[in-house]
Amino acid sequence: MPTFATTARFERDFKRLSAQEKERFKETIRTKFVPDMTTGRFRPGLRVKPVQGVRLPAGEHPVMEMTWAPDGRATWQFGKELREGEPHVIWRRVGGHEIFDPGPA
Repeated sequence: MPTFATTARFERDFKRLSAQEKERFKETIRTKFVPDMTTGRFRPGLRVKPVQGVRLPAGEHPVMEMTWAPDGRATWQFGKELREGEPHVIWRRVGGHEIFDPGPA
């Protein structure tokens, strides 16, 4: 079973979701994301792929995105294992397509 952490930005994003969106996200994690992590293969419907254009320090895992609703996206990346042999996921952003807007330069 993977372990999870969240960024402050994820927490702010999550608070902005409607109650229905929060439940849908949590249900997707419980019923699809976690089981797929266990098998090592993500189902096509989650559309898991690397986020394009993100620059990270050498050695860091890429930032990934997934789809949890028609206009529901979340970004995450693997972190250092907290329990041996179990993946650690750091949730970075959650919301609609607006989470990919980098904002002002």
